[in-house]
Amino acid sequence: MKTIAESRPAKAKKATASAAAPAAKRAEPAKTADKLAKLGLTRDIDLVLHLPMRYEDETTLTPIGELLPGETAQTDGVVFDNEIAYRPRRQLVVKLRDDAGDELVLRFLNFYGSQVKQMAVGQRLRVRGDVRGGFFGLEMVHPTVRVVDDDTPLPQALTPVYPSTAGVSQAYLRKAIDNALARTELPELLPRPIAERYCEPLALPPLASAVRTLHHPSADADEAALSDGSHPAWTRIKFDELLAQQLSLKRAHEERRRRTAPAMPRRASGDSASLAARLIEALPFALTHAQQRVVAEISADLAAPHPMQRLLQGDVGSGKTIVAALAAAQAIDAGYQAAMMAPTEILAEQHARKLRGWLEPLGATVAWLAGSLKTKEKRAALAAAASGEARLVIGTHAMIQETVEFARLGLVIVDEQHRFGVAQRLALRAKARKDKAADTADEGGQQGTARAAAGDAREFQPHQLMMSATPIPRTLAMTYYADLDVSTIDELPPGRTPIVTKLISDARRDEVVARVREAALTGRQVYWVCPLIEESETLQLQTAVETYETLAAALPELRVGLVHGRLAPAEKALVMDAFSRNEIQLLVATTVIEVGVDVPNASLMVIEHAERFGLAQLHQLRGRVGRGSTASVCVLLYGGPLSLTARARLKTMRETTDGFEIARRDLEIRGPGEFLGARQSGAAMLRFADLQQDAWLIEPAREAAARLIAEYPDVAMQHLARWLGTREQYLKA
Repeated sequence: MKTIAESRPAKAKKATASAAAPAAKRAEPAKTADKLAKLGLTRDIDLVLHLPMRYEDETTLTPIGELLPGETAQTDGVVFDNEIAYRPRRQLVVKLRDDAGDELVLRFLNFYGSQVKQMAVGQRLRVRGDVRGGFFGLEMVHPTVRVVDDDTPLPQALTPVYPSTAGVSQAYLRKAIDNALARTELPELLPRPIAERYCEPLALPPLASAVRTLHHPSADADEAALSDGSHPAWTRIKFDELLAQQLSLKRAHEERRRRTAPAMPRRASGDSASLAARLIEALPFALTHAQQRVVAEISADLAAPHPMQRLLQGDVGSGKTIVAALAAAQAIDAGYQAAMMAPTEILAEQHARKLRGWLEPLGATVAWLAGSLKTKEKRAALAAAASGEARLVIGTHAMIQETVEFARLGLVIVDEQHRFGVAQRLALRAKARKDKAADTADEGGQQGTARAAAGDAREFQPHQLMMSATPIPRTLAMTYYADLDVSTIDELPPGRTPIVTKLISDARRDEVVARVREAALTGRQVYWVCPLIEESETLQLQTAVETYETLAAALPELRVGLVHGRLAPAEKALVMDAFSRNEIQLLVATTVIEVGVDVPNASLMVIEHAERFGLAQLHQLRGRVGRGSTASVCVLLYGGPLSLTARARLKTMRETTDGFEIARRDLEIRGPGEFLGARQSGAAMLRFADLQQDAWLIEPAREAAARLIAEYPDVAMQHLARWLGTREQYLKA
């Protein structure tokens, strides 16, 4: 296979530039090169693959007399008046007259002195912009302007408009991209068998042809297909981009399997010494079939000598915590420690309380580590983790501080993983001991020594289990999460009552308060959730403090509590304990109670300004009720008028309680960028492929990636270099 032209040395016979060499620095000023670098344009191939976001049709002229308000058009004429006016504000007003004698006003509210000279009286201008009716007739505000002669020809192709940044003009970008195109060849990398299987049945053009079509479409090209991304040239680009992403994720998955991790075989179920077996026996409930299946998948991963990287997803209330506890028990059985990190102190403390209740009666010490601990308690927890006395350590991001050490960390569990950045997850994973000799001392004989030696040659890594109550739609699982093994709990424990969701206008608040009184006086408990704890003039949302005071005054017969993120952790814990013991009937809270809070007696939730919340957050909040045997209700109080997005979110919440369906619709509403959350800091976004519109291309790209890695590894590397360059490293976390 020849070396691809975009990586060819600069001294090659052909006048093609090296893709690896900075394209911008040969002729551009340093400042502009820096701005191009911010756009990721440092190599010729980057410029070549910087494709238009839309097109402008500059191939025709419309006489001024035929312009219509509301349309975007191109016309030309000669300047007969040019003045700087000062009413109502400083502006440049230029008047054009065409050959038919019709006139058009050009108005510039921001302008430079050079523009005044450029559009001097007597100059012929070709202008393109939005036409609108003005006080003195038709006008364009800030049109694009080009000085022309009487015989300047019209473009013969649609004009591309590129994604840009401040200080980089479209004209400059077009010139830089055209120069890069002239210097760069794009040889077809895909071997014939791959192209015949995946490209030719779709009538996809060669990559070089597709790129040139998109940069310079002919005047008769299908503008609609170019704009909406359905043109065959776009399909080829999207296929190649998805192929690069799949190649990168498959390589990350294979690379992880080459690393070493502690093998933790599960002890036989009949072994009475097995902590996992004793935990299952001690539980007051039976595992669901889905939980049993997922436990088996995780158990098999833990038994392997390479690091598990598994995502455990399940709807709110599906029982992920016991699955995590059984994984930790298997690690403890094998002589290792487990660490569990949660995004909020309330959630971490709930986990600590629950897992202590399960594991400590069976002899496994659980340590709790959070920033709010008193110095003496924190020292004790740190010492227990460092000595190995604590077999399971649970905490917040306080666990990733340098002072935290583990004696023998073998399993890392991250709850609500999307709430953590890549760096935080990697920092916890790095807490595992690097000294394999100690870890293999009890393996016995030459086998342990050989395994330790092999471990020295490969990077040691603990097993990692990530948990999420926000189910991942299939298209995301196949793309951004393709490097992970995914286990899904798709069954709720028996006895869970369905939650009825009601949308009620803020104008009917009094009715809602009456319903709260009625529920509390009949022995039930109620959440009232507010989105902010400070007044915001822009959002005009009621604060949790104000709501607490208002409800306490309106419901004097009820015991009302308040919890929010600014409370001291000890105060927060006191309030939550009181609510758990039914000493508080109505809890006014911010979203600190979004995850982890488990009070079966709470059967009514009111969410204030529900239109301000995202779908995933609404679903998480709603999951705090419906945990007992009583029918539960979630009231979404909204203020109008609703935006289209807010209306779609609330409609979804009313129609379904299925977290997987909600996640699918959430992806449709928000798009992958927002949906991915913190993981996005570790995954380069797809620039061209759209996960909704182009989902049908994902499976062929996955198949092609597998074949390239197996049969044409050199081609796979060249394809990755072309499409991702140095960005591939971000896909590995």
